[in-house]
Amino acid sequence: MAMGMAMCKTELLLVSMAYIFLVVSVGVVSHKVAKEEEAAAAEAEADRITELPGQPKVSFLHYSGYVSVNKVSGRALFYWLTEAVHLPESKPLVIWLNGGPGCSSVAYGASEEIGPFRLNKTGSGLYLNKFSWNTVANLLFLETPAGVGFSYTNKSSDLFDTGDLRTAKDSLEFVIRWLDRFPRYKQREIYLTGESYAGHYVPQLAKEIMTYNSRTKYPINLKGIMVGNAVTDNYYDNLGTVAYWWSHAMISDATYRQLLNKCDFRQEKESNECESTYSYAMDQEFGNIDQYNIYAPPCNNSDGSTSTGASTHRIMHLPHRRHPIFRQISGYDPCTEKYAEIYYNRPDVQKALHANTTKIPYKWTACSEILNRNWNDTSISILPIYKEMIAGGLRIWVYSGDVDSVVPVTATRFSLAELKLRTKIPWYPWYLKKQVGGWTEVYEGLTFATVRGAGHEVPLFKPRAALHLFKSFLSGKPPPKA
Repeated sequence: MAMGMAMCKTELLLVSMAYIFLVVSVGVVSHKVAKEEEAAAAEAEADRITELPGQPKVSFLHYSGYVSVNKVSGRALFYWLTEAVHLPESKPLVIWLNGGPGCSSVAYGASEEIGPFRLNKTGSGLYLNKFSWNTVANLLFLETPAGVGFSYTNKSSDLFDTGDLRTAKDSLEFVIRWLDRFPRYKQREIYLTGESYAGHYVPQLAKEIMTYNSRTKYPINLKGIMVGNAVTDNYYDNLGTVAYWWSHAMISDATYRQLLNKCDFRQEKESNECESTYSYAMDQEFGNIDQYNIYAPPCNNSDGSTSTGASTHRIMHLPHRRHPIFRQISGYDPCTEKYAEIYYNRPDVQKALHANTTKIPYKWTACSEILNRNWNDTSISILPIYKEMIAGGLRIWVYSGDVDSVVPVTATRFSLAELKLRTKIPWYPWYLKKQVGGWTEVYEGLTFATVRGAGHEVPLFKPRAALHLFKSFLSGKPPPKA
């Protein structure tokens, strides 16, 4: 009996010690979590923008700063979050990426497309964009990869050796670390959006997130993607581009036949004969047009000429728009990227944005030609990722401005046709204010829509229609038939 009581006391003591250990452990963990949350809150608060130079008063909060994505190389990506105008805590998080590759989401997405602010033509201040997408969502603009805009690397060789793979992996690391800094967004619905070469970035990041989610206890709440005038598949994009040029009378019958006969659109690098035919078409047959909107006035140089030397995204080269004068044109202004290069190089603007804190040894530019010219790897086709996203149940919308000749609507239609998706709702015109806004077809797993009269940057050329389409995307409902 005495031995039994002794054993009971021993067991009781062990249980008590285990309980105390558990309580202490939980307390230590809780204290650690609390400290991490406190540090994250402090980081987020440090990123809050008080006011930008020349900024009108706004009711929403906005934040900007850096997130480290690779400590060894010292790569850090710059972001700008503009929260929703009304009830931001109930709205989804929309991440926007611009393409190039090498172009800035601050210069394009934030400043001339979907962001809440527009730049005036002297680069001295801002005015409000009444068609901003932050009227219905929280917008996170990401400058990726390192070397784009304010994003930087301490390893200069990174600028000469980057590409699709590193961009996707660094962007995933950014999203994970950014959500740690802003934990209130962790359970929020997240959508990835972008245009042009973001036709690579967005699906590739979606794939990285899906892979990450498959092996973590704390998945990122990715719900869908939306891409515009998106680079998708080398062969079908190229075939569709020359078809667009010919069908819109930009090139002659003879040049069209030569392009079809001399170019192997499946090759990443074309023959000299093919390239010379492309050059002839652009230099001799296109004329002085803006290839990103063939019916809009181009941005003129100081001598009255236009910058028409833009290479198309078939060889992924940047537009070379050389020093345009600041000429305001009724409606669409073709020179807006130059206003951005004035504004975002101002020291007071950079200070307000918490940008260029490491004193990057080059000027902020809308696009990095170094990155663009030294892009190391590019996927031949994104269509296999579309199949993975569809199988994963993501909401997928693809849209095209129909007067863009760089990544034209025909290119996107040729590419998407290769997915061989079953049609749910046949082709029909969608409406905005009793006018045809464009055309759409809903497939099993994907919605495709055009925006009538819009160029490469749809929200720049048709801001009301773009916002209308975006609202339909968020609701998961097809564009309206009336």
